[in-house]
Amino acid sequence: MQSKFVLAIVRWFDTSAAPPEQQAAPTDPNDHNPDWLRVMPFFAVHLVCFGVIWVGWSWTAVGVAFALYVIRMFAITGFYHRYFSHKTYKTSRFMQFVFAVVGNSSMQRGPLWWAANHRHHHQHSDDPLDIHSPIQHGFLWSHMLWLTTKHNFKTNMKAVPDLAKFPELMFLDRFDFLVPVLMGFVMFGVGVLLQIYAPALGTNGPQMLIWSVISTILLFHGTSTINSLSHLIGWKSFKTKDESRNNPVLALITLGEGWHNNHHRYASSTRQGFFWYEFDITYYGLVVLSWLGIVWDLNPVPERILDEARQKSAPIAEPEPVLHAAEPVGADAGE
Repeated sequence: MQSKFVLAIVRWFDTSAAPPEQQAAPTDPNDHNPDWLRVMPFFAVHLVCFGVIWVGWSWTAVGVAFALYVIRMFAITGFYHRYFSHKTYKTSRFMQFVFAVVGNSSMQRGPLWWAANHRHHHQHSDDPLDIHSPIQHGFLWSHMLWLTTKHNFKTNMKAVPDLAKFPELMFLDRFDFLVPVLMGFVMFGVGVLLQIYAPALGTNGPQMLIWSVISTILLFHGTSTINSLSHLIGWKSFKTKDESRNNPVLALITLGEGWHNNHHRYASSTRQGFFWYEFDITYYGLVVLSWLGIVWDLNPVPERILDEARQKSAPIAEPEPVLHAAEPVGADAGE
């Protein structure tokens, strides 16, 4: 028991520290046994939010928490998802790393782990091999409990060979707790400095830390609604073989990811709100970055795909192929 406890502690900081039987373990949708020692930080961070009872709130702390939510949601949706998982546009190696760090600060693991699981999801969406399908495993499991099993901790490197060649991304993936911890210290320090040099703002170190954690938890659950609610609530503009749905409320919460049925029909598009009335804030942000030369070659939605949505009687659409180890990937970063 002692060795398991020590190993769990080590793995909080170094995800490569795993027993031999887990080193090459693939995702297993039938593994529903939580590794409670390993996931203690996940639940502890939720409890930290109750610290708001003692630290209170200020407009400064709430404003910073909101800004952190939006910035990091953009990093998750725009880079972890649309770039790392699907390669729907190109960017430089430097900006690839910058946004990987910002996304990593959200406590949603490393970019390789995130992309590997998402590519697996697209290959098996809502079938028995989908590790977080609410159709197969229920809402709570798809929303968060799938993260707690030992088989889902390890990154499936075979699914992300295009990303595994970058040592800086490998480092973030291995030590995925480092950036969130550093961000906590930074937020505490910022609060202390504001208390000293701008007391009129009414904040302090503990308050800024707690509200940054609240932002992180809201961000996690906002992102997780796409795994859970986006396969349960909404409508289907396309007749796909899974239960992905379009939901404008979830699109607002996640800056555009709620157009999930669109995405499952054509995952290669940078844009997920296919029509003008389907607001996609992440896409608008990426367009602005393209004007600045930070990203480029944004993949459009083909007219033939739009025609399918207009023709309500269209047959069930075959999903677009997604990246996996046996397929070539888009142009390398670092151009």
